[in-house]
Amino acid sequence: MHIKKYTIAALILMILVGWYIFAFITQESKSIEFFGLTLPSLSIAILAVIPMIILFIASVLHMSFYSLLSALKLRKYEKDYEKIVDAIVDAYLGKENRSNSFKTEKYKLLGFLVDNATIFPTAGLDSEVNNKKINNVLSIINGIRSGDVVDLRKYSLPSSNALVIQNERNRYKKGTISAEDILNGHNKYDISLRKEVYTDFVKKAPLNAIEKYRDLISKESLFEILSRINADTNTLVVSNESLISFFEDLKLTSNDYIEASKKLSKSMLPEQRIKLFETLSNENDIVVEAYLFTLFDLEMLTPAKEILDISQPNEYAHFKAYSSLRECGKHFDINLFI
Repeated sequence: MHIKKYTIAALILMILVGWYIFAFITQESKSIEFFGLTLPSLSIAILAVIPMIILFIASVLHMSFYSLLSALKLRKYEKDYEKIVDAIVDAYLGKENRSNSFKTEKYKLLGFLVDNATIFPTAGLDSEVNNKKINNVLSIINGIRSGDVVDLRKYSLPSSNALVIQNERNRYKKGTISAEDILNGHNKYDISLRKEVYTDFVKKAPLNAIEKYRDLISKESLFEILSRINADTNTLVVSNESLISFFEDLKLTSNDYIEASKKLSKSMLPEQRIKLFETLSNENDIVVEAYLFTLFDLEMLTPAKEILDISQPNEYAHFKAYSSLRECGKHFDINLFI
């Protein structure tokens, strides 16, 4: 019961009781003693109402106390609600090391789950959420997803954050920031974005610019470089020494080297291609299969057989099978054996 309504009802009751006693029972007055003191004479009707007044005051104090406790508890829930909203925002933004302090047990559990979860909002969710803070974040996320550039500075996200990376990628695609700005931004841009931009950069950049940022080379960018060697457009002239240094900067598998040889088969001179993989195989045994592939691809059967003859019985079985078929006059595509 609300205290205001309770007070009105109590006052009405006390007035009715006092009036009923005074009107229908007695109109006499009586003097009472209290701790040896004789109090002024009061109507019996008033004396009957006094205990009710005392009870009313005590009950109001009692209700006020528990109302205050309830208000404080409700305030904790309201604060935890705001914190859970912040936790959801942090989760949407992909923030790391998320940890919010909750006061209520139910929100503690929910907050712990949100702080330790990866949440991806679906497109169009902002139209169904009636919370300004969450809607603002959803609008930013949807904008980034659609290729727009947004201001993320107020969220203090690191350069490694996925939204920051995509936002900078959008800036790059829109031309508001150049490739070299990103390649030079060692501390400003995430390494994954810089490597991605480098892969795009090497498609047209001159060799000296490619070598300037060679610390960003990846398998993808290496293959882009290889595809430009002696190509009809965006031609790139690279010596074997430079190519070897590019290969040495990466940890490639045997299949990667074979794929590199395939790339070079389209434009590189056969003599340069053979020499390249011969040199690489002399420095790293993992390249031997790519060297064998190159020899067979160029119909250099004799040097390929010499390598196979000195190899261990369990080595290069598929190339040995191909060599045997060629000796028998059978012609197959070497690509079927790798």
